[in-house]
Amino acid sequence: MLNKRKFYINGQWVDPIKSNDCNVINPSTEENCAVISIGSKEDINLAVKSAKDAFNEWAFTSKEEKIKLLETLYSNYKKRWADFANAITMEMGAPKDFATKLQAGTGASHMKSFIRYLKNFEFEKPLGEHAPNQRLLYEPKGICALITPWNWPMNQVCLKVMPALSAGCTMVLKPSELAPLSSMILAEIIDETKFPSGVFNLVNGNGEITGNALTSHPDIDMISFTGSTRAGALISKNAANDFKRVSLELGGKGANIVFKDADPDAVERGATRCFRNSGQSCNAPTRMLVEKSIYKATVDRLIKFANDFKVDDPTKEGDHIGPVISETQFDKIQGLIQKGIDEGAKLVAGGLGKPDGLNKGYYVKPTVFVDVKNNMEIAQTEIFGPVLSVIPFETEQEAISIANDTSYGLTNYIQSQDQAKVHRVARKLRSGMVDVNGAGIAVDAPFGGFKHSGIGREAGQDGLLEFLEVKSVGGWS
Repeated sequence: MLNKRKFYINGQWVDPIKSNDCNVINPSTEENCAVISIGSKEDINLAVKSAKDAFNEWAFTSKEEKIKLLETLYSNYKKRWADFANAITMEMGAPKDFATKLQAGTGASHMKSFIRYLKNFEFEKPLGEHAPNQRLLYEPKGICALITPWNWPMNQVCLKVMPALSAGCTMVLKPSELAPLSSMILAEIIDETKFPSGVFNLVNGNGEITGNALTSHPDIDMISFTGSTRAGALISKNAANDFKRVSLELGGKGANIVFKDADPDAVERGATRCFRNSGQSCNAPTRMLVEKSIYKATVDRLIKFANDFKVDDPTKEGDHIGPVISETQFDKIQGLIQKGIDEGAKLVAGGLGKPDGLNKGYYVKPTVFVDVKNNMEIAQTEIFGPVLSVIPFETEQEAISIANDTSYGLTNYIQSQDQAKVHRVARKLRSGMVDVNGAGIAVDAPFGGFKHSGIGREAGQDGLLEFLEVKSVGGWS
């Protein structure tokens, strides 16, 4: 079992002030794979002070120097690519190939993207030709609390750490206590890259103790959080006391609208996106809305596809899904599957219990409910497991109404070859992102949602701007 009790504070690996061990569980074996420490208020105070002391120097470090360090960081990341992938397979059960290509790969993609945007970003620029003596200055928001989830560890960490570093912010990162190991590797390569001491700090811990101490700390200027909507609301309350800036990337319950003129692969592609990462993605299309004229044929295809979908040991190579993150998450998913049965939805694939031959580990069967009504709990709750709800519709307007009838608004999906229809529907969907015919969302496109799906945007220029304040100066010459 790995001993990962230390925190990274002020450029050094240090012991926690108070001993408070927490085991990291490998979800494929249900066994301890590492031990970390739960950071106390005193540890947070030390880390925040370190970030505060480093801020004035880092905030005014030249763009050229920051780019040089970030390019070295990217180079060091690539050298440890396999270590990141192996850690993610161990800590959250992502299958080996998926962890290598997508889990570790998205972190690298965001690093490369933010370096590109930093090179082209103007931190000082005129307001416009109409006001030649008016200047806009973009300055770092300050000391940032970065709180990240377990489901896409490096994707989410790099979406916060990279723009914060690029903007000139200093930070304290608290990764999820369920999947902290890949973040600790990132801290190792930040140390190897020789960023100034205190610019980046890492304190492990839970939300109740560590997260609360971090988000309520009076010297924190900004909180960037990815996680549950419930936790996002609590963090917003903490932030309100000191008017901290807040960026929240929260839950989703995406609708995938399959029109009768969808391309031949649309149904299976949609189910794959729902089941991928064991359903543990906030932008997963977990509600499939199907036009009635193709509804029966679509259900038949989904039954076959889900029954053939592979679930297996994440250490094996191949195209399959692994376990969900924890026993708590497994039990929640099982409870919601039972709720769907109790509500009268028709279970046609998967269901309760673990897949055959996988008795140890938090494995969930790819599950499909059909004839779902949108007011059912399985259609309104973010299950965060490989569970698909299928809902029929008759008209374009009905599909839009069902898609928008949710407290979330992160990503919706459209499957149609009629581009005029696509444009009409995309404009009317109340979500931060719309994916058409499997095109995907670009790595540097603004990522974020409407309603309970959060506040602010991540990735690309919009992600960089989240960490910057704008200052207007009159009389600049």
